[in-house]
Amino acid sequence: MTTTYPFAEPDGLTFDPRYAELRREEPLARVALPYGGEAWLATRLDDVRTVLADPRFSRAATVGADVPRVRPEIDHESASILNMDAPEHTRLRKLVARAFTVRRVEDLRPRAAALTAELLDGMRAEGPPADLVAHLSVPLPVTIICELLGVPVQDRDIFRAGADAALSTTAMTAQERGAARDALITYMAGLVAQRREEPTDDLLGALVTARDEGDALSERELVGLGVGILVAGHETTMNMIGNMMFALLTRPDRGAALREGPEAVARGVEELLRFLPLGASAGFPRIAIEDVELSGGLVAAGEAVVVSVAAANRDPEVFEGPDQLILDRAENRHVAFGHGLHHCLGAQLARMELQEAVGSLLTAFPDLRLAVDPADVPWRTGALVRGPKELSLSW
Repeated sequence: MTTTYPFAEPDGLTFDPRYAELRREEPLARVALPYGGEAWLATRLDDVRTVLADPRFSRAATVGADVPRVRPEIDHESASILNMDAPEHTRLRKLVARAFTVRRVEDLRPRAAALTAELLDGMRAEGPPADLVAHLSVPLPVTIICELLGVPVQDRDIFRAGADAALSTTAMTAQERGAARDALITYMAGLVAQRREEPTDDLLGALVTARDEGDALSERELVGLGVGILVAGHETTMNMIGNMMFALLTRPDRGAALREGPEAVARGVEELLRFLPLGASAGFPRIAIEDVELSGGLVAAGEAVVVSVAAANRDPEVFEGPDQLILDRAENRHVAFGHGLHHCLGAQLARMELQEAVGSLLTAFPDLRLAVDPADVPWRTGALVRGPKELSLSW
């Protein structure tokens, strides 16, 4: 039987029980997406890992094709790293991977800690109630990625509009998404041109040098990579800061455990990454380029498959008490950052920022609480990701 998918607009951070039903009874389920027809939906962790890592599942094969998807536009952007298979993906990833290693990210931690403290001082000065999204969730990751990439943080209204467009499903029309996307591409192209006039030692400057002196990537790939890093480098972290604090503040007995020190915070952040569903539905489709047998059944060559990372992260075959938030969980093989070739390039940066944000909030405001009823928190709708539009806090 084919199921209409996505099931429904997400209700805050509630995880639709139909995912658990499918994972148990039909782990490779046939679903009909709003555009492009039917696909397979994988929900078990082993199957999700296979789809994300096995080269027999192609992202490049979706480019320019009328594949199952949640938006009406067909994606024609072959220069996007998100749409590449190896070896093209590997070539681009190598150009930026060094900026996101564990060592390089740890070098950024003092700056992130100081910025977090400064932002929380501003929130305290305003006095309760104060909106966490405006005071911390947006400015922390935006400032860090801007400084790393070399983008003026004062231009954030420009690229935030582009980020909203990139993650919109129904919140914006196709025309609005196209206009915002084009504006962001034009903006990034302008920054590239500036680097050619006045070279810099930031990440964007390094990419321009790789283009002009090493011919390591095309101009279109250069601009697209800059846009991708800028958007991905703040958007998901921004939403997860709010999601994590909402989850902790609606479970007031849990936050105390994260005040025990950095190790407790690190374990807690990993568990929150596993437990909280960030995506509104399954992610980017892939096309099988040959028959592939999964534990849930066969995906035939030419068929599309999408994966639910959130369902995989609650697989009872892998996680004990998968629907419980266990902040000191010892082993946590979640796939919140993906898996395989397209594993999130900025995973270490996101982890560090989330640790600093969550740990600092709980330490600086021991009596932190929601200033509104949980049911009154406004959430993003019509988007690929979940997150509070604002999170009013008191202390």
